[in-house]
Formats: sequence, structure tokens, C-alpha cells
Amino acid sequence: MSDEITEVEAEISQDTKNMALLTWIGTIFFGFIPGLIFYLIKKDDPYLQDQAKEALNWSITAAIGYLLSAILVIVVIGALLMPVVGICHLVFCIMGAIAASSGKPFRVPFAIRLIK
Repeated sequence: MSDEITEVEAEISQDTKNMALLTWIGTIFFGFIPGLIFYLIKKDDPYLQDQAKEALNWSITAAIGYLLSAILVIVVIGALLMPVVGICHLVFCIMGAIAASSGKPFRVPFAIRLIK
């Protein structure tokens, strides 16, 4: 099993790993835009397509979380929930960037998979 993973990781070029890394880092600062750009432009690269799709799904999930916490600010719980969503967004994007830089596929544990 580990031999198969090593072979797949060896096939991923450094350029592809760097673009996947930029997708995750860009998601921290620009939301869904980097994931959408790489998803639409790099359809010929399965690894980058997969990571761009995952970053896009996560940014949509985080945006929904921000929206719900903004609505729940009225009942005070939203003020507590908003920093949690922000910290989760930062942590999962950094985890995705680290995995992408080494060529490993990354899945955010509780992202809503709207784009398949």
C-alpha cells in the first residue's frame, strides 16, 4: 500500500506541488478565488484539480460558517463562533498547504463537498 502512495507522489511535479501550495495559501487571504482559478484553468492535472476543488469546497464551507455566525451574533453565540471558524479556516489551510508541498492529497475533515 505504501509503495503505491510513493509512486503516485513521485509522479507529481514540483511545479504542480507549488501551484497546489499557492492554492491553499491563497485561500487564507482571498477565500474561494484561488481555488476557483486553479480549478478552472488546470483541468489537465488531476492532483492540482483535486486540491483546488478541496480548497474551493473548504472556502465555501468557511463562508457558510462565517455567515451563520454573523446571523447568530444577535444571540451572542455568533460572537463566540466567529473566531472559532476563523481559526479553523487558518489551521485547515495551513494543513492543506503542508500536505500540498509534499505532494500528499489533503481532505478537510468536515468540509461540505458541493463540488465533486
